[in-house]
Amino acid sequence: MATETPSVAPPRAEVPMVDAEVVRQIRELHRGGWGAKRIARELEVARNTVRRYLRLRTVEAGIQIRPRARQLDAPARAEALRLFDGPAEHNAVVVTQLLRERGVAATERVVQKVVAPRRRELRALQLATVRYETAPGHQMQVDFGQKRVRIGERTVVVHLLVAVLSYSRRIFVKAFLAERGDDWREGIAEAFRHFGGVPRTVLGDNARALVVRHDRGAQTVVFHPAYLAFCRDWDVVPRACGPYRARTKGKTESGVKYVKRNALAGRSFPSFAALGAHLVQWMREADQRVHGTTFEVPRVRFEREEGARLRPLPARTLVVRERRLRRRVALDAMVDVDTVRYSVPHQLVRAHVEVHVGDHAVSIYHGPHLIATHARRWEPHTHVIEATHFHGLWRQPPRELEEPTTPAGSPLAALGRSLHDYAVAVAEVGG
Repeated sequence: MATETPSVAPPRAEVPMVDAEVVRQIRELHRGGWGAKRIARELEVARNTVRRYLRLRTVEAGIQIRPRARQLDAPARAEALRLFDGPAEHNAVVVTQLLRERGVAATERVVQKVVAPRRRELRALQLATVRYETAPGHQMQVDFGQKRVRIGERTVVVHLLVAVLSYSRRIFVKAFLAERGDDWREGIAEAFRHFGGVPRTVLGDNARALVVRHDRGAQTVVFHPAYLAFCRDWDVVPRACGPYRARTKGKTESGVKYVKRNALAGRSFPSFAALGAHLVQWMREADQRVHGTTFEVPRVRFEREEGARLRPLPARTLVVRERRLRRRVALDAMVDVDTVRYSVPHQLVRAHVEVHVGDHAVSIYHGPHLIATHARRWEPHTHVIEATHFHGLWRQPPRELEEPTTPAGSPLAALGRSLHDYAVAVAEVGG
């Protein structure tokens, strides 16, 4: 028994038409060179009506017979949906091409209407999220956000690390000048110290500083070795949200928006240190607000249930920064690290050096030799200079001239001048 081929059905419908005399006038005026807009204004009918009657010539006993919009019959609709979920991979254009290969001459618009309910269903499944509440002390979520902030006379792109304790919703924020691995580790470590303890897991995103590879098919994550070592030092388990599933860490996603819109907004600061002090004060105030989801004050919720569940901080101080950079010394005997410039001996101009950025110090090496050590600075676009690095370049100040004596009875003495006055004049001309 032969199977019926799916097809496009163009059913016809009878609809009331305008008066036959009006139709005759439309056509007469059109033959006279009138446009549809002018005809519609003259006969007081819609412009689309004029165009339709100029396009469709069939008139039978006061009824206009015109085709309805084309649509797929039941077998064709079922085939379109099967292709949409299958080889077309939810692409309506591909569904149209595959239907044509099967002898169904459907347009893309017809196919789009057929698959639209299925597309909405898939979109809802993708966006719908089950809120997952963690136990006290179990999880901290971290993320970075960026905002342009006026600091002093400059507008600086500030990178904001935001950490949120998932249960109590206490929030921590620290400003950086970059988002490198060291910045992630330093920010997370300071969040632990701010909260006074260490949660069991830290949930982050798939930033390259944290994750080397995330295999969605195998559901495996390869973390960056430095970040993994950091987590082992602090005895915390790293977690990463799924690719393109940022709402998995929705608490800190909301926290980043809250910091940018509430803590900073359009504020400006005289210095980077002033920005940091403002954020410290803002964190205290944010912990005292009533949270929109828990309807509790985060600080109260933390002290009641979560603080005691955090594990204690390490007894020894752990180094979190171990960045090594290769830099070329500029003509002004300076090297740049995150917009902060540090001096080196001027004899190394144009030489390549290695910069070790630690928690509190910046050490600069030329080969195996330590050539400079500076206290680490955070203020953007500042210069950290050691005067000895420029010896031999700076001019020596002029020596004080000894005042020569003028012999008594000298003609100069009679004029009221001394030899010292002339010596000073000569020195000024020579300078």
